[in-house]
Amino acid sequence: MSEVFERHEEEGAKAFDKRLARRLLRYLKPYRLRATASVALVIFSSLLEIAGPAIIAIGVDLYVKPLSGANTVGISQRFGEWLAAHGWSFDSLTGINIAATFYFVTLFADFAVLYAQMVLMNLMGQYIMYDLRKQIFQHLQRLDIQFFDRNPVGRLMTRVTTDVDALNDMFTAGFVAIFGDIFVLLGIIIVLFWMNWRMALVLFSITPFILLVSMWFRRGARLTYRQVRARIAAINAFLQEHISGMSTVQLFNREEREMEKFDELNARHRDANIDSIFYYAVFYPVIELIQTVGIALIVWYGGGQVLRNTLSVGALIAFFQYAQRFYEPISDLS
Repeated sequence: MSEVFERHEEEGAKAFDKRLARRLLRYLKPYRLRATASVALVIFSSLLEIAGPAIIAIGVDLYVKPLSGANTVGISQRFGEWLAAHGWSFDSLTGINIAATFYFVTLFADFAVLYAQMVLMNLMGQYIMYDLRKQIFQHLQRLDIQFFDRNPVGRLMTRVTTDVDALNDMFTAGFVAIFGDIFVLLGIIIVLFWMNWRMALVLFSITPFILLVSMWFRRGARLTYRQVRARIAAINAFLQEHISGMSTVQLFNREEREMEKFDELNARHRDANIDSIFYYAVFYPVIELIQTVGIALIVWYGGGQVLRNTLSVGALIAFFQYAQRFYEPISDLS
């Protein structure tokens, strides 16, 4: 019977079910204020993350290595003009100290905002899981006896425990995190094109390769994750049936035969996990390799512009940092 339900799990699952997603989103309604606050914190954290490299660029361009006639990052030039208009002038050491102070303030502020957002989202996730488990158990109590004859208790236990925990990950690290990653991506794209559109095009030239690898990973990881869930449900169903009926197994001296069945189920679950490990083991090193290629392109093209005095050192440093931040949301979205 376990094999039947395992096959049903693998064949019946969908990559994405809009109707199911709408039903799940209804569980957010009682906690919409917390969800809204989490989204606001994610946006604020994204702004702080985007501001960090710009602060470094300002410090380098204005106080470390200003290049006369160089195409400095726009914000550095505008900030310098704003300081001059207000009669504020700092020597190099003071300016660097001020820039470093602002940079560390953004780091600590980002840490505090992320901490608050994580606590808020995880608390909300626990309350949602409490409501969901409660409703599932209430629904189980209303079902007729024939339903429990058709469905092993182990499979139902998986629904109430393992699958609900998976939904917790979706609520706490799914919806809001996706929104934050998209916001960071859009912000970085806008800033990079504002700084230097040619450099931005050089960096984005490898984006199609990232998208192709991400699509391959998403399809493969989704399939293997579905298999893992189906096979752990089959194991739970098998264990429930045989532990509750162990006296019957021993009475008919079927221990060895049932052990062979369990060993097969256990091996299938192990192999499914190994398959999922393969996709993760390939995906992240490939993303790191593509990221390294992107940084190498920035060194090649941006370094040449710095040598020709058409790009400031601060702008080049900012591009390095934005490039590193650019690939992280893409990996997370996959």
